[in-house]
Amino acid sequence: MSGIGLSVVVPVYGSEDCVQALVDAIDEVLEPTGLGHEIILVNDASQDGSWQAIQEVCSLRRHVVGVDLRRNFGQDNAILAGLRLARGEAIAIMDDDLQHDPADLPRMLEELSRGYDVVYAKFRRKKQARWKNAGSWFNGKVAEWVIDKPSGIYLSPYKVVRSDVAREICRYSGPVPYVDGLLLQVTSRLSSIDADHHDRFAGTGHYTFFASVAVWLRLAFSFSVLPLRLVSLLGVGLAGVAMVLVLATVYYRAVYPDDFGDFAVGWASLIVTQMFVGGIQMVFFGVIGEYVGKSYLTLTNKPQAMIAEVLNGGPSDASSVAKNV
Repeated sequence: MSGIGLSVVVPVYGSEDCVQALVDAIDEVLEPTGLGHEIILVNDASQDGSWQAIQEVCSLRRHVVGVDLRRNFGQDNAILAGLRLARGEAIAIMDDDLQHDPADLPRMLEELSRGYDVVYAKFRRKKQARWKNAGSWFNGKVAEWVIDKPSGIYLSPYKVVRSDVAREICRYSGPVPYVDGLLLQVTSRLSSIDADHHDRFAGTGHYTFFASVAVWLRLAFSFSVLPLRLVSLLGVGLAGVAMVLVLATVYYRAVYPDDFGDFAVGWASLIVTQMFVGGIQMVFFGVIGEYVGKSYLTLTNKPQAMIAEVLNGGPSDASSVAKNV
């Protein structure tokens, strides 16, 4: 036994001014409980001094594990790299900017002890842009349809997971993981607690609109063929509508031949129809392309992450964890 009750995995990107304060806040909450813990900070190729900040805190605190990735692989890839190094009986996943309050960890662990596999922090009010809130709501609705997410569960980036469940999702070797999707493939024993969402401790957020779209694409196309079935149904529906219009046109031309008049009559509606159908076809090709692209990346063994260095790693350090996963 490692004697570690909780591992806290934090993907770090562009947060050099937050690292020390985050570690201090976690320690301040967990040390009085007597619960053995470790903090795993995964630097996802930050462009600022985040790795230097991690090196500094690792030199002073042996329970802080620093992981440096060779390039930017993305938040979920960084999380899985951290999960593979975690030795705790439970594993918390949280952001690096202190918008997730470490003071909620004891309550989340208490909820986990009631027999749940994953406990999410359900934020009463999120301090972020409105488009992000709208995107979170939309992602939640898509998750209900695609991967059977319970309607009352918010897929928060702040969560606590049992170690055996974490080990199970770590078996995933695809290049474009989505952690919450993997969790929902493994268990339905989910719960949540109410929590406050705080202002960012320092700096500005780096989660752009296009990054949010990328997350949605992972969710929509990585765990189900339902989007393909929807495309097929829409294709059948459009073909049926087109057939009805063709029959109606033939009938109208036969019964009222003089109403068609000049050859050019109706060109505008024809062009509009062609553009509409062409647009729908491009959407269909895009959906199919997402599946084909993911299959190609998997078949060519694109690495999920590449670890350059691990500081303060224990038995599960870089020597025993595949650097190219």
